[in-house]
Amino acid sequence: MIRQRVIVAEQFWSKTINAETLKKEQQLDELSSRYPWPVVEYEEGLTASQGILRKLDVDTLRTELWLPVAWTADQAEVIVCDPQNADLQARIRKILGVEKLTFRVATRPDLIRLIENSADLNDHFPVSGGRTPLAKVRTYLAGLRTRYSAQRTLFARSRTGLALARTGVALTSIGVAFLRLFGGGTWLFFEIPLMVFGILALIDGLLWYLPARKESNAIKIYRPYAVPENYSALDVQDPGGQMLFQRSPVVAGAAALREAWDALSPVERRRFLANDRTDLAEERTILAYLRTMMAKARTGLAFARTGVAFAAIGIGFIRKFPPGPWSVFDWSLIAIGLFMLVEGFLWYHPGRDAANRALEAVENAYGKRGPWDLIFPSLCLYTRKLDPVAEANGEQACPGVFATTGLALERTVLADKRNVMSRLRTVMARARTGMAFIRTGFSIMTVGAGLYIYFGFTGHVDILWTVFDILLMLIGLYLIVDGLIWYLPAEKVKRRSSFVDSDFEIADADYSLPKSAWKRTHYSHEH
Repeated sequence: MIRQRVIVAEQFWSKTINAETLKKEQQLDELSSRYPWPVVEYEEGLTASQGILRKLDVDTLRTELWLPVAWTADQAEVIVCDPQNADLQARIRKILGVEKLTFRVATRPDLIRLIENSADLNDHFPVSGGRTPLAKVRTYLAGLRTRYSAQRTLFARSRTGLALARTGVALTSIGVAFLRLFGGGTWLFFEIPLMVFGILALIDGLLWYLPARKESNAIKIYRPYAVPENYSALDVQDPGGQMLFQRSPVVAGAAALREAWDALSPVERRRFLANDRTDLAEERTILAYLRTMMAKARTGLAFARTGVAFAAIGIGFIRKFPPGPWSVFDWSLIAIGLFMLVEGFLWYHPGRDAANRALEAVENAYGKRGPWDLIFPSLCLYTRKLDPVAEANGEQACPGVFATTGLALERTVLADKRNVMSRLRTVMARARTGMAFIRTGFSIMTVGAGLYIYFGFTGHVDILWTVFDILLMLIGLYLIVDGLIWYLPAEKVKRRSSFVDSDFEIADADYSLPKSAWKRTHYSHEH
């Protein structure tokens, strides 16, 4: 059935091509007889230099239908559709600043394609869809991802510092408790070192945290947004150094042009692939931003756990010891703990929103057709009962597959793989954030349970404190359940993924050879 459809389609296109060819020949004959200038057709090698195009607006050239292929201080050679248009001649002379003009004549479709090809654009592509503008965008996005990575590293360092601060709180509280229970004397040789080391660890840990707190306000926002299925180019504006991104309108006819992949020239294919890589780079950047916000949330929760430690010790001291001079210290611990708890959860809220957006972005990405799906399987090869993989790895295909277009295809496929791994990392980051919920929940629940059990065992029961302890345990239990809801689905995704394995291998890429001939180094889980 598929073969019958292909045959019918081939017959249809054959008739169409013959009709179009005849019509074009008639147009070229008419132009030759009407004008004394040479008639040209579209040819990929016939382009204006980039030096010329940088001084002109491509959209204006497409609208007014003219293209200078040679331009000096005195004269210019221009391709036009109507060389007898006096208004157009005057405008060209004014823009180029020359008096003498020589012309070549082309049909309107051919001239538009010549203009777009000179600007490195496929049919009807916006100027932002050229490979050079797209390369600039990808470079900027790569720099932005590097910054996000540095921020995540800083947040990880701050979490390590907060762990050190909690250790300092524990040491200090033990020293203070011993001092208040047993007094001074010979115990001072034990109590004073504990408090000194605890205070030093606390200060050092908070010094690790402060740079991350400052950096938390410098995270550049790059939220997910709806990307149209059909072709649109990522455009960038730079008003005063602030890079702003927007999508061009969907290009009419680009989807049909993409479907006819086997009929595209190599340079036309590379333009599509450059746009694919830019779209993939933007997706990785968005996911990197969401992971950074989740890292910020985990840091906030770590700060909140440190606050729980402060407040718990203060509450324990107030309930254990009678009011006195030490009460100022106890209430100070509670105040500091509450401040840290509130600030930590203020960091947590944006991270929770980012985690939900991340899951939605990953789920949406899995339902889309990637570059590989748009290019392969090649219908031409399948209708001839040829295996595309074997054909691509064949000796006769090496020069074409592994030349410039082949490398562009390989880079695009590798970018697609990086996006798959980026999605997995995002899901795993969401799981780690869930684990941070669980740790915070355990901290709060343990404080509530510890206070309830200790003071109940010692007979210091108070109904209000009992309600407070139970409330702490319920809050902690809620965070634990919430964290498990985030963690378990990610664990399921991880086990399904082919990128998470105890054994793996790394390919030594040699683009002068087919991929099947690359050397591979295998690493066992034992190493």
